[in-house]
Amino acid sequence: MARLRPLTLATVLVAATLGSMVPGAPAEARHHGARSPAARESDARPGRFDYYLLSLSWSPTYCLTHPGNRDECGDRGYGLILHGLWPQFDDGGYPENCQAAPLDMAARRLGATLFPSENLLRHEWQRHGSCSGLDAADYLRTADRAVAQLRVPPELSAPRSALHYTAGELARRLRTANPQLPAGGLRIACSRNALNEIRVCLTRSLQFRDCGAGVGGSCPTGPLRIPATR
Repeated sequence: MARLRPLTLATVLVAATLGSMVPGAPAEARHHGARSPAARESDARPGRFDYYLLSLSWSPTYCLTHPGNRDECGDRGYGLILHGLWPQFDDGGYPENCQAAPLDMAARRLGATLFPSENLLRHEWQRHGSCSGLDAADYLRTADRAVAQLRVPPELSAPRSALHYTAGELARRLRTANPQLPAGGLRIACSRNALNEIRVCLTRSLQFRDCGAGVGGSCPTGPLRIPATR
């Protein structure tokens, strides 16, 4: 798969459990979701986590409600973009806001090839990347490799008109493109009836795996709208 970059999906940046949906709170484009008791302050230590959750946002849905975000919206034409690579605990929750050095210029330049805006880059590094146990550059390179693990079905490569799939059908298409992705390793999150995010669970060595507790989907049972790219 071509590595996702901030243009159209063919060169862009870069959950419905397959077969069964896991209930979860509705996800929003720039929020991780509710904290669980496992995400207590004593767990916010760099490198203390069990696996990664890779979150890819469907940018056209975000831009329907945030048209003023000129970094991501406007005439950019993004499809899937990297929202974040999040350390997670198997028993639910996640560490956040660990102690970390600020992003230096080299990391900011690298982050600009992965995220649509510096604000999102800074947020993801401080809230999630800081808990990876990696320095900023290594964390960003790890996020880049994580994105490259997922093959995106060609029909999601910058569609010029809206698509309509159920969450189950979209999940099946993603699994067909990624045969090693287990049934419990994918979630599809929606904003009402529109695709919001695709979330994939990965080991610390970036292999597909089942998700831990508390990683749910939030999609209706009927067809989802996947807004077209610009």
